[in-house]
Amino acid sequence: MENEKIVVGNLKTKMNIEEISQYLKVINKEVISEQVIICPTSIYIPYFLKQRYKVGLQNTFINEDGPYTGEITPNQATSMGIHYTIIGHSERRINLNEDDELINKKMISAVKSNMNIILCIGETIEEKQMLKTDMVLRRQLVNALNGLSIDMLHNVIIAYEPVWAIGTNNVASIKEIERTANYIKMIVHQNRGYKNMRVIYGGSVNEQNIKELNQIKNISGFLVGGASTDTDKFLSIINEVVVNQ
Repeated sequence: MENEKIVVGNLKTKMNIEEISQYLKVINKEVISEQVIICPTSIYIPYFLKQRYKVGLQNTFINEDGPYTGEITPNQATSMGIHYTIIGHSERRINLNEDDELINKKMISAVKSNMNIILCIGETIEEKQMLKTDMVLRRQLVNALNGLSIDMLHNVIIAYEPVWAIGTNNVASIKEIERTANYIKMIVHQNRGYKNMRVIYGGSVNEQNIKELNQIKNISGFLVGGASTDTDKFLSIINEVVVNQ
């Protein structure tokens, strides 16, 4: 699957159980590709398992038995057949004060459990306006990947999600995404010696802009937020990226 584009749907906490039930009636019938990874709220995970797509968590903790109420460890996830996890999403960095050190610990725990990691990095609008994008991305990458060997990096996908684009309908330009994807790959190569890092884009990806975004040659797919909760919109994105590739 390394050379094939993927579509990751981050459902966040958008739907209740009735809405999830209606959603699954469509998704379970229509989505038949392992290049699609759907990340529901954790309590709904069992409803998504054993289908023809992959399932991921929106977050995992570190592999330690202990007083970590409300968390899910990679060992627990893999015991259920879940082999994907999002780590470092900006909403957790901002709202739950997750720092680079904790994200790195999560990365190491997840990869040691043979999970595939979708590591989210991205700059705020203030950082972009102050021309600090490269500095921010370098810091996030270097700190998150610290201690991971080249073999471990095979399990990592970088999701470039500029914070200013998430849920705003402001999408980074084609040139911005191309340049940033190349920059991310360069930093990983320089810092960890790994040449084949996969980069996907996220941030207001929808059924209207996916055709243009999908023309970008140096990215490996997309992380879709709000549009992934609408079956018509999500299927349109999947058809463009996965079915028609």
